Amino acid sequence: MNIKNKLIALSTVLLFLSCATNPFTGKKTMALVSNAQLFPTAFAQYDQFLSENKVVKGTADAEMITRVGQRIAVAAERYLNANGYEGYLKDYQWEYNLVNDKTVNAWCMPGGKIVFYTGILPIADGETGVAAIMGHEVAHALANHGQQRMSAGMLQQVGAVGVAVATGNQSSEEQAMWMQAYGAASTVGGMLPFSRAHETEADKIGVYLMAIAGYNPDEAAELWKRMKANSGGQAPPEFMSTHPSNDSRIENLTKLAPKAKEEAKKFGVTSFRE
Repeated sequence: MNIKNKLIALSTVLLFLSCATNPFTGKKTMALVSNAQLFPTAFAQYDQFLSENKVVKGTADAEMITRVGQRIAVAAERYLNANGYEGYLKDYQWEYNLVNDKTVNAWCMPGGKIVFYTGILPIADGETGVAAIMGHEVAHALANHGQQRMSAGMLQQVGAVGVAVATGNQSSEEQAMWMQAYGAASTVGGMLPFSRAHETEADKIGVYLMAIAGYNPDEAAELWKRMKANSGGQAPPEFMSTHPSNDSRIENLTKLAPKAKEEAKKFGVTSFRE
């Protein structure tokens, strides 16, 4: 077996042996890096980030971020327990912090470490908007999207080695051309769609979680209308982006809201906070 075929075989074996199950979709996902390895690193990076930035404490906004985060985490646990995933969150360490920064963003690291920037609060426009954002960010952690991105990156690197080996008998210029073509094709045709799929999945999980937590899921689409207005229409074509377009998200979340309300009814939630 030549080196190229060995690389292909190794990649296949890694994919077969290193899988996890997404508790929200039931699908197998890549897990070349375990959460036991990933979480401690993420927690350390989160602590370092907080030490280097201005964390807002004791304000009504900071308290709101924590309150919403806790409600979404409880909703997640209720959902997971009801669907046969008791103990799924045992290694998660939820933490919610508001950081004084004009950036319009929020994020969640693997294992449940969440940051909201003050710059996103005007667009959230209240607690229900914060819940829509929080649900989305928590969903990334619950679905192990960070783990999957790292795994995909590792496979992309294996593929690059394979291309280098396969073109090793060509001139340096030709080999560089093939490597560049592989980089573009694997990014546009592989990594970017992979990332967009994660965003769409997090939108769905997030809108369900916010509804189970007692927040009106109709607000999720309204949030993205405000996001679109804030962007001024400046965005790359969807196929070149890590995220779905604003219009795609608005359409998708509008369709998901009634389904989220039905899901919430299973947990006794029939009315929502304003």
